[in-house]
Order: sequence, then C-alpha cells, then structure tokens
Amino acid sequence: MTHSDDDNALFESIANDIVEKGYSISPCALPDELSNLLLQYITELPDENFKRAGIGRAKEHSINELIRTDEISWITSNSEAGCAWIKWSQSLQAYLNRRLFLGLFSFESHFSHYANGDFYKKHKDAFIGEGNRVLSVVVYLNQDWTAADGGELVIYDDKSADSSIVDNSIITVTPNFGTIVVFLSEEFPHEVLPARRDRYSIAGWFRLNNSIANNIDPPS
Repeated sequence: MTHSDDDNALFESIANDIVEKGYSISPCALPDELSNLLLQYITELPDENFKRAGIGRAKEHSINELIRTDEISWITSNSEAGCAWIKWSQSLQAYLNRRLFLGLFSFESHFSHYANGDFYKKHKDAFIGEGNRVLSVVVYLNQDWTAADGGELVIYDDKSADSSIVDNSIITVTPNFGTIVVFLSEEFPHEVLPARRDRYSIAGWFRLNNSIANNIDPPS
C-alpha cells in the first residue's frame, strides 16, 4: 500500500467523522516519516523563533496570560519539514473539498510549545458569522507521553446528550505522537490542560476566502 493510499484512507475517515460528529480524532495517524521530520525540526528550533502566543486577530490581538501561556512559531515553506507539512495539509484540504464541498481556500499553521505549567483556557477558534476559520487541525509531536504529563486537549460537545453514566459532552485527547485532531472551528469550544513537561504540537486552520474590496483574507 502506498503512502497515498494510506493518506486517502485516513482522509476518508476524517471526512466521515466530520459529517457524523463534527470532529475527528485519529491516534498516531500522521505518517511516521512526516512526524519524525517535524519532531526533529521543532526540537532544533532556536528559542528565539518562538513568541508568546496572543489571543484575537489583527487589531484585536493581545497577550493575556490568564487565558493562554504557550509559545508559537508560524510554519512557512522555508524548511524541508515546513514544506512537507504544508504539502500534506494541502492534500487533506483538496480531499475534504472534493468530498465535502467545503470551499476551503487557504491554510495557516504554527508550532506550539507548552512548557511545564503552560495552558490554554476554554475558547473557540472561530465565531459564528465571522466565517474565516472553518476547520481546525491539531497534530501532536510528543513521544512517550503519559497520563502524569497532563496537557490533554479537552473538546466540549455542547450538542451531545449527557447521561448519568457517561458525560458525552466532554472529549479528552492525550497529546500522543502523530495523533491528529480535526474539528469544525465554530462549533467546538476547547482547552489545553496544564502540561507537566515540554509539550509540542501543530495547530492549523483551513479558511474560506472572504474577499472584501479586492483584499484577500487572510493576509500573508
């Protein structure tokens, strides 16, 4: 089976999950070669390449350490790892557009580093009516992660019915190496619980083209 066949099976699984639930969790599913390339790159990135993450966009952007304390480094095609990640993301984008007719136009992503104690409180990646971010994508790059290391992603499914036995409205994801999470950006509040060791991931967003007066959104 070729890598393309593997990817197509994965992409089909993600598409089916998005249709059925609005979110998809694929444990350890990113191709090994790509996962290892990204891990090597992110661990060799100089500290100065990471900047304290903020909240909001453009003029609304601000640093608020009561909400999030992680550091980020935007991914470009200036490295072999960045090129490989962008190529894989473009393949996923093309597949989802073909399969689900989402009209995804562009993709932006960054590396995230959570040091010991870092967190990101409950938030949404997009707000209804501001339809820029359509799908959020998270990939984890942590080897030998244990429950004691914390740093779980918690997704809140407000539309899911609870029962007295199981709380179906809360989905918890351990940030294991190569695990892929995809969800509708407007639909799912989520948070990152405090990490107890260095935690690395990629966060990305597929976006629509909201062109206004010939200005392309998003800016490069």
